[in-house]
Amino acid sequence: MTGFARAEGAVGGVRWIWELKSVNGRGLDLKLRMPSGFDALEPQLREAASKRFKRGSLQAGLSIAREPGATSPARVDASYVEALLEAGRPYVESGVVASPRWDGLLAVRGVLITDEAEADADAHAALEADLLKGFTQALDQLDAARRAEGRMLAATLGGLADQLDTLIAAARTTAAAAPAAALERIRQRLAALSPDIQLDPARLAQEAALAALRADVQEELDRLVAHAGELRALLSKPEPAGRRLDFLGQELTREANTLCSKASELALTRVGLDLKAVVDQIKEQAANVE
Repeated sequence: MTGFARAEGAVGGVRWIWELKSVNGRGLDLKLRMPSGFDALEPQLREAASKRFKRGSLQAGLSIAREPGATSPARVDASYVEALLEAGRPYVESGVVASPRWDGLLAVRGVLITDEAEADADAHAALEADLLKGFTQALDQLDAARRAEGRMLAATLGGLADQLDTLIAAARTTAAAAPAAALERIRQRLAALSPDIQLDPARLAQEAALAALRADVQEELDRLVAHAGELRALLSKPEPAGRRLDFLGQELTREANTLCSKASELALTRVGLDLKAVVDQIKEQAANVE
C-alpha cells in the first residue's frame, strides 16, 4: 500500500525531519537513510515499523540540522597546545624549524574543540529519544494514509466480488442447459454422418449423459461461490488480509481455468473468460492490501 508521512521537531538546538514513503511489497522491507552517529536507533526503528505494518516497501529518511545560533563557540585545548610547543622546542632552539605560528597550531587536529567533537552524552540521548518519538508519529500518519487507501480498496474489491457473484450465476444458468445442448449436438452430428440410420434413443441419451458428465462444472462453481464468500469475509475483518488475498487469488484462478477447460459451450467459455478477467483484477488489487 502506498502512502507518505512527514514529522519534524527540534530539541537541544537541533532540528530534525522524518520523511516516510510506502509502496507495494509482498513482505515488509524498511530502508533507513540516516546521518552517521544514529546507527544505534536502527533496531528500535525496525521494531516500531514491524509492529505497525506487515507488508510494504518503506523508505524512511532522516534530516538533521543545527538551528542558527545554537552552536556553542569553539575553544582551544590549551594543554594540547603547550604539549605541542614543548615537543617542538628543541627543534626551534637548534634552528631546524622556525617558531610555530598561531594559525599553524590552530590547524592541528584536536587543538580546536567544538560541540561536534565533544558531544554531550545526555544531549545526544535526548535527541535520540525525540527522534524515536518523531518516527512513531510519522508511522501514525503513514498508517492513517494506508488505512484511507485500504477503505477505497475494500470498496473496489467489494465491487469485484459482486461481479464474481453475477458471473457465477450466469455460469450456473449456462451449465444447466449443457445436457440438452449436448444431446442436440450429438443428434445433429449423427444425422449429418448417416441420415438414414435410425438412432437408439436410449443409446443417444447415454452418450449425451457421458458428454454432460465430462463437461460438468458444478463442483468448480461451488468452489467459486465459497471463494467469493471468503473474499467478502476478509474484507469485513480488521486484521491484515493481504497474504490471504494473494492465496485466494490463486485459488480463484485455478477454478476459473478449470471451468474454461471443461466448458463445452461457447457461452460458458465466454463466462469463464470474464471470470478470469475479474480474478486478475482481484489479484492486482490484492497486491496493494496490507
